[in-house]
Parts: sequence; C-alpha cells; structure tokens
Amino acid sequence: MISLRVPFPRRDYQSSRFVNRMTETPLIEIENASYQAGGFRILDNVSWQVDPGQHWAVVGPNGCGKTTLLRLAAGYIWPNIAGTVRRCGHEQLDLRELRRKIGWVSNTDSNRVPRDECVLNTVVSGRFAQLGLQPLDWDPPLPEDFDRAMDCLHMLGCEELVEKQFGVLSQGEQQNVMVTRARMADPLLLILDEPCDGMDPGARERFLMSLEKLLKSPDTPTLVLVTHHIEQIIPQIQNTLVMADGRINQRGSSSEILTPDRLSEVYGVPVSRVIEERGRFWPLWR
Repeated sequence: MISLRVPFPRRDYQSSRFVNRMTETPLIEIENASYQAGGFRILDNVSWQVDPGQHWAVVGPNGCGKTTLLRLAAGYIWPNIAGTVRRCGHEQLDLRELRRKIGWVSNTDSNRVPRDECVLNTVVSGRFAQLGLQPLDWDPPLPEDFDRAMDCLHMLGCEELVEKQFGVLSQGEQQNVMVTRARMADPLLLILDEPCDGMDPGARERFLMSLEKLLKSPDTPTLVLVTHHIEQIIPQIQNTLVMADGRINQRGSSSEILTPDRLSEVYGVPVSRVIEERGRFWPLWR
C-alpha cells in the first residue's frame, strides 16, 4: 500500500494571499512588446489583454512565439526592446509570489515528477510549487491540503488514481494530475502549454472532456490553452489569439477568427473549409 500522507510535522500556517481578484482589473496587459534573443526578434510589437474569467486559445505554427509570449505574460522574461507588461494592474510585482499564482502545465514538467510518487502527493506538491513533495519545516502540508487535493481530483474524475504511482499513469492521466496539481495553489491564471502533444486520439479526447468539466466549474481560474491544433479548442474557450512570425495575426472570438483564409495564411497550407460542430473546429486541409 502506498502511503497517502507524508509524515511532516503539523503546525498552523496561513499562506500569504496574492493581489486581489477584482473583476475589473485585467490579469495580463501586454502593450507593444518586443523581445529579442540570440540576435533574433522572437516577439515583434505584440499587444494582448487577458481579463479574469476569459479563457483563451493561442495557436500558430512552430517557432511563431507562442511559448515566449506566455513566458512574457508570466514574468519569466521581460520586453528587452520595447513595450510594457502589467500583471494584475501592476508593472512591478513580487515575481516569486506571482508565479505561485500562475499554474503552468507542460509535458516538460510532468517528466520531472518522481516516477514512484503517489498521485495524491504529486497533487499536494503544487501548493508548494514543487515537483516531488519534499518536507519544509516552516511550511508543512496540513490535513486540509490533502483534503483539497482529493476534492480537485474528484472534480476531474480522477479520484481512482489517488493511490497509483505517477510513473504508471497514461499520458492523459498524467496531464489530468498535473492540471489538478496546478490548481492547488489557487491560481489566478492556468496555462496549458500543448498539453495534448503526443497523445493518441482517445487519450486526447478524454483529457479534453476532463478540461470541459473543469471549465464548467464557477471557481475555475482563467485559462490559456497553447496548441497547434484548432480541433483542441473546446467550446468553453471562446477567444483565440493567432500568432505568426512573432506577431499577433488576429485575436477575438474563436468562431470569427478560425476561418479557412486565416488558417491558410498562417500555416502556409490551403484549407478548403472549417467545420464547426458542437463548438469544436475541424479544418479540412486541401
């Protein structure tokens, strides 16, 4: 039997609360920002605003700047040519605390989780911004942390995974656990960076159904999905930003943005039509 509790000492602890959740204050404001690395301009004069409760998809071909844009939004890099970035209405914030309020889920992080760690401990580790739950004398996990982890797993229908080791899970199950882990910090913003990459169609659809269930909950944080594939944009993600060559090609309502002409222009391959079915989009490439 795998232990579901880490025998850390118990003590009262009140975590610091981050900036407010005022609905009027944009979570992210990027204005005319440009970023260069290795002599190449990766982002060129980009502007984008993400408001609380507003879910976005970010699409575009490889190398167009999608992940760099999100790293800029999350405070991992700064505009080094021009432009400004405000997060929760402020240009200057405690970045350590900011990053605790931005959940970032990627395949890279899931590969760093200890293979023999039980799922419940993996989820609880998200409260401490850890990959692999480790004891912290000044901030040990409390019983309510494990209770919240169980609640979050139940919301995604993953409670049957709780006693399993992370390394034996399927790729889709691992991604569901990583999304649950990210929610442990009560984030203001949840970024899913190509979460379906490498999944077979069945695993992808099961993961997207779990994501739909999550986004129907009223306490779900604002979400940004980064993807190459527009068919992964589920109905609850009603806004899309299209990138190409380090610039924002277009942004707005998904149903208005994802047109054959635009996709043909951005990906360089003709698209004959885009089928919209039950709030999902399926391109037909010529």
